[in-house]
Amino acid sequence: MSVTSVLRDDGILVVTMAHPPVNALPVQGWFDIAAALDVAAANPAIKVVVLRAEGKGFNAGVDIKEMQNTTGFDALIGANKGCFAAFKSVYECPVPVIAAVHGFCVGGGVGLVGNADIVVASDDAYFGVPEVNQGALGAATHLARLVPQHLMRTLYFTARTIPAKDLVQHGSVYDVVPRDQLDDLALGLAAEIAAKDGRVIRAAKEALNGIDPMDVNTSYRFEQGFTMELNLMGVSDELRDDFAGTAKSQRNVGTDKTEGNT
Repeated sequence: MSVTSVLRDDGILVVTMAHPPVNALPVQGWFDIAAALDVAAANPAIKVVVLRAEGKGFNAGVDIKEMQNTTGFDALIGANKGCFAAFKSVYECPVPVIAAVHGFCVGGGVGLVGNADIVVASDDAYFGVPEVNQGALGAATHLARLVPQHLMRTLYFTARTIPAKDLVQHGSVYDVVPRDQLDDLALGLAAEIAAKDGRVIRAAKEALNGIDPMDVNTSYRFEQGFTMELNLMGVSDELRDDFAGTAKSQRNVGTDKTEGNT
């Protein structure tokens, strides 16, 4: 399974992504994230969610191989709908979501993290949205919640990444620690929140979302419309084929390559 959940006795729901080799999730994986977080709405015992991952990195976006090996637009549409559902579930989760990021967090990973309430990271973590390299648009909405506007545009147009330590100064990453301390940091913050009155925390989450200046669901959906245009033009398919061929060649010589796309 790509996504698993464990509800601890202290009310902390730990949701873990694990889809080797690089946590580039297939369509179903995105819907699985949404389903895992949506249970918090029906279970008052859940006080806070920790979203984490196993493997080389936190998340490398959608599985481009699945998209290129599927006839027609079913996988593309599925990825669009799945990412929208997953990002929405993080943002609208009735309890705080803490994202614990290690290694790479690119493409769809930024969509998850940008909608989280708290972000902690390991000292090897980095963030980026390489969508323009694969003929897609998306997650600028969420990258804009991590960095100021002009830096977001620079990162977006160039497909560059930014290390987690640089995000601490912007206040979007709470703290950076060695990887072996990341889970302890996330669970420590989660325990502090879980010790509060759950009714108050749920009200606080709803209140903070209510005063948020950006409608993230509408903003991201607007971005996805341009992705569909680029696909209809044939641009996206051409660039994804180039990416898939390059990634295969690099794997053959033993070089890791992450797959980012939303």
